[in-house]
Amino acid sequence: MSNFIVHTIQSAPEDSREHLAGIEKTWGFVPKLQGTLAESPLALEAYDTMFNLVGAKATLTPVEQQIVYQAINVFHGCEYCTAGHSFLSRKAGVPEEALQAVREGEAVADVRLQALRRFAEQVVEQRGCAGDAAIHAFFSAGFTKAQLLEVVTIIATKTISNYTNHLTHTPLEDFMNDPALRWVAPRHRSQASQAA
Repeated sequence: MSNFIVHTIQSAPEDSREHLAGIEKTWGFVPKLQGTLAESPLALEAYDTMFNLVGAKATLTPVEQQIVYQAINVFHGCEYCTAGHSFLSRKAGVPEEALQAVREGEAVADVRLQALRRFAEQVVEQRGCAGDAAIHAFFSAGFTKAQLLEVVTIIATKTISNYTNHLTHTPLEDFMNDPALRWVAPRHRSQASQAA
């Protein structure tokens, strides 16, 4: 069991404090993920910079960005990020059917979004070696070479957060306990049903 601290601005290492203050100003609070990442000023800045760059500069639409984020969260079984991105997905306008399909590992009815989701999963499954057929299917769905690289960037961003949450046992935010957001990873579902 890890004993990582979820830092506040006051408890964080000095080199993380300014960054956490900026996060609090943007989000209205310091998310527990960022509070945990603050243990390493480098990790905190790397994650936050990449996340913000995707939001500000990606040519993938906000809906498409969230489909990729959620595909990676679900693939990695990250309960914290899947709950958080369920909130962000709804805010971005992801159709509820598409959000639920990704959360439950089912095909998305929208062909373009399903192609995007599947490509992201294949890249992670194959550790980047998804192959020409996967790339062809991605381009055939109307995506560009730049967007292929954006998918890789989103994967890198979510790998930082998903792996951090697994290794440090980042606690859920209170709002993530809302049944509309809460998500239990398949590996924990038998335990959850026994506890209910």
